[in-house]
Amino acid sequence: MMAVLLGDLSVSRETIDRLKALESLLLKWNPAINLVSKASLSQSWDRHILDSAQIFHLAPHVATWADLGSGGGFPGIVVACLAKELNPDLTVTLVESDQRKATFLRQTIRELSLKADVRAERIESTAPLAAAALSARALAPLTDLLGFSHRHLHPDGIALFPKGSSWKDEVAMAQKQWHFNLDAHPSATDPNGAILAVKAIKHV
Repeated sequence: MMAVLLGDLSVSRETIDRLKALESLLLKWNPAINLVSKASLSQSWDRHILDSAQIFHLAPHVATWADLGSGGGFPGIVVACLAKELNPDLTVTLVESDQRKATFLRQTIRELSLKADVRAERIESTAPLAAAALSARALAPLTDLLGFSHRHLHPDGIALFPKGSSWKDEVAMAQKQWHFNLDAHPSATDPNGAILAVKAIKHV
């Protein structure tokens, strides 16, 4: 049995169930740790899980994926859930300096039997990861994200950043400090947002 998960991405019922289990864990842990905003919790499937899932098809066949500032697992844990079916050789590394959130991430990885590991470290002090794909969601302005990517992305890799309605302003600011190739993909969950796919990042 197949189920359509965001447009062109079709996954099995088992994967949907795994994502539903992630949602349940989020609801269970959030009151104690504040993984996501309380206001967004009632729409967690659309606001967090589907919003995270839509980036997967932009780097479907990579071998390594780094998710920076993973927080409640978005998008990193969602990527690992999808990869279990669609790219089982993928290794996902989640970088999260908050020890309580890192504990949640490790517990979730165990419960969902995912191929992922957690680095409970600051992004700036984590050893360069040379990831083929890199993601970060609701973490920092694009200028800062490109600095993190310059450290942790393989030179031939792709960085994927979901952004809201101000994404064009962020791009304009980032271009003052960085050279990069950019493809902006419409967001499936935010009519004014975009998924920024960035490659070839270099200092100006």
